[in-house]
Amino acid sequence: MSNFSVGAVAKRYWTVIVAVAVVAVVGFSIYRLHGIFGSDNVVSKPGGEALENTGYNPKRVLLEVFGSPGSVATINYLDENAQPQRVDDAPLPWSHTLTTDEPTLYADLRAQGDGATIGCRITVNDVVKDERSTSNVNGYISCLDKTA
Repeated sequence: MSNFSVGAVAKRYWTVIVAVAVVAVVGFSIYRLHGIFGSDNVVSKPGGEALENTGYNPKRVLLEVFGSPGSVATINYLDENAQPQRVDDAPLPWSHTLTTDEPTLYADLRAQGDGATIGCRITVNDVVKDERSTSNVNGYISCLDKTA
């Protein structure tokens, strides 16, 4: 008959016993720290219906290109759905109105004319957001408003 001794088992499996004790202490410490720092709090996000736009306060964005009398321009802009649009040989002055009830509209307007001067302007609800001009022959101009 063999003798069973706790000391003999502890000598033989001491690394396993230490590893189990370390895992238990670390697990308990993490559990306590979660309670201290409030990570058990449930964070809720709004559902899709809360993010829908109600259509209140629509925005009117006026895109304008102006230049030398009798000149024409090739105009590129983004529409209400951020899709690129192009107008070739547009007589200046040129304007286009975008209307949206979305919270933001990325207004990007670019033009190249055949006259001595060319300029562009982006106006949102009658407030000028960006206006630029150049006096270069066949000049290229761009206006941008990221928060329209």
